[in-house]
Parts: sequence; structure tokens; C-alpha cells
Amino acid sequence: MSHNTFGHLFRVTTWGESHGPSIGCVVDGCPPGIPLSEADVQPFLDLRRPGQSAFTTQRREPDQVRIVSGVFEGRTTGTPVSLIIENTDQRSKDYGNIAVTYRPGHADYTYDTKYGLRDYRGGGRSSARETAMRVAAGAIARKIIGSGVSIRGALVQMGTKHIDRSRWSWDEVTKNPFFCPDAGCVSEWETYLSEIRKAGSSVGAMVEIVAEGVPPGLGAPLYAKLDADLAGAMMGINAVKSVEIGDGAAVAGYTGPENADEMFMQDGKVAFGSNHAGGILGGISTGQPVVVRFAIKPTSSMLTPTRSVTRDGTDTEVVTKGRHDPCVGIRAVPVGEAMMACVLADHLLRHRGQTGR
Repeated sequence: MSHNTFGHLFRVTTWGESHGPSIGCVVDGCPPGIPLSEADVQPFLDLRRPGQSAFTTQRREPDQVRIVSGVFEGRTTGTPVSLIIENTDQRSKDYGNIAVTYRPGHADYTYDTKYGLRDYRGGGRSSARETAMRVAAGAIARKIIGSGVSIRGALVQMGTKHIDRSRWSWDEVTKNPFFCPDAGCVSEWETYLSEIRKAGSSVGAMVEIVAEGVPPGLGAPLYAKLDADLAGAMMGINAVKSVEIGDGAAVAGYTGPENADEMFMQDGKVAFGSNHAGGILGGISTGQPVVVRFAIKPTSSMLTPTRSVTRDGTDTEVVTKGRHDPCVGIRAVPVGEAMMACVLADHLLRHRGQTGR
């Protein structure tokens, strides 16, 4: 299997399977001299870690990360930074019943069609378990970007339940198991997801990632657009089916004046009256907050019986046992933050290489 690497100057390669002995990544292109330790990475992994509430998979993985190369005396050396996480709570037997059966909505069929084999234990490489290493890489990317850039994510929709944006509070995101910025939604979401889970079903979600403090000038016209790379990075997250930048699909209903982010001078600098563009114009950052949203489909592994076929072409019905997220979008929030960080770090290094600043 090829294509396990993303990025240009800041390059991330991940490896490992959901039910293998370990997973890991190699980060190439990290500049030398940056302070880095496991303590810089672990807090972000803890946000994504499974088994932290009744609303995520009950697989118990500590996700304890180890840095095994690229750091000497607490600072990066400029050589590849390698990180590893041991898998400790696999239950491969839970997947025995789907060894020859394809799960509708999952990558089972397409992997088997392409490679002639598949790792049915939790999906192998197609499992969201792989995203732990993206989160680890994102922690390193944040060190490159620096503390002047804030990257935060939130769940803004779960199934048919939307937040009220007038009640948005970033502080609330850290106080509930859903990364929800609207305190008024939390109780309703708890009841809603509990019912979904008890029914053996699953539900989709919408995640919003906001990066503030991004300097103007990142990205390039045509084939290195910042928004294009962000869209590709977010679409590369498991179960993502659509990506929006700024107001996204809503702009199809705007008039020109409604869509225009009017500009004016303020304290000697260019300022904007709105941010429909999501902080990016012509593929280049404007200095406004960079806003990205992505939609996550419902978890394909579920207890609800669904029609399917076996590997030999027999019609059947499939029920997936094991421990699964009733809403995989919840744990996608820190993954989206990580991908935002990786893309921004890559573009920052590319910008410095081209402009010298």
C-alpha cells in the first residue's frame, strides 16, 4: 500500500494497523532546535483517546506516546522525528464474523477489490485508530507554528441536532464529552446519543476548526492553495464526506454584496468587516481566522442488521460486534485540529522558503 505520507516540507508518514502491536509516524522536515518532549504531545492524544465517556468506543487504550528519534537533549535535531504508540486493548475475535463479509458503508469492499486482501480486524489501515498518529504529528506542527496561532475545534452538529451559535463559548468545549461550544445543547445531545446507541445505530456530525492568528500570505495561487490543501487534509480523515471553507455551500445563495468581505483601514492595517471567505482569498491567507468545517458520516460498524454480501458473492446480513463510536465525529475534533496544524506548519515552512520571512 502506497500513499501513507502527506505534506511537502513538513511531511508526515503513518504506519501500523488497528489491531497490530503498535502504530506510529515519522515526521520529516521539522526544523532543528525546537523544544520537544512526550509531554508536548500527550495532552492532544488524551483529547482523542478512546474510552473516556459512555459516548465513545469503550476500547481502553492509554495512547502513551514515545519519541524514538529526532530529539536530543530536549530539542529537535532536524532529522526525522519518529513516534510510536503501543496497542494494548485489541479484541480481534470480535471481528471474526465479518472476516468474509463486507460492512456496508465501510472500506472492506474497496480495500479487498484493490489489494485482493484486507485486514478485517477493526479495519486495519482503514481504521480511525490511525488518526492517533496524525494527532501526534499535529502536536509537533503546533510547535513549529508557535503560540501566536490558536487552533481550536468544536462539534457544531450531531445528527439532526444543531448548536445555537449565539451561545458559542470556547470555554464550554472543554467541559463536556462532545466538544460542544453550546452549553444548552449538551443535555439534549446526551439523551439523543444514548438513544441512538441503545438502538444499535450510529449518527453523523459536523466539526468546525478555527485557526486564529494565522499570518497573511500563507498559500499560493493555483496549485498550492491553502484552502485546497486544507480541504484535502480534512477529506483524508476517516469518514469525512464533505469540507467547507468559511461559509462554504451557503455562498451559493448569496448575492455579490452579501458575500463580499468589505475592507477598511484600522490602526494602519487592513481590516475586514466580515469573514465569509474563511480567512483565505485566492488560496492565500488574509490574516483573518481560518475556518474549516467537515461532515462526518455515521459509523459504519453497528449492531443494526444491514444487507450485504460475502467475499464469494453470497447475499447475507451483517451485524458488527465490537466496541464502536455511536458518533465518530466526537473524537474527530482533535484530529481536525491536528490536520489544520500540519497544513499550516507545512505552508509556513514553504512560505519562508519562498519569501525568506
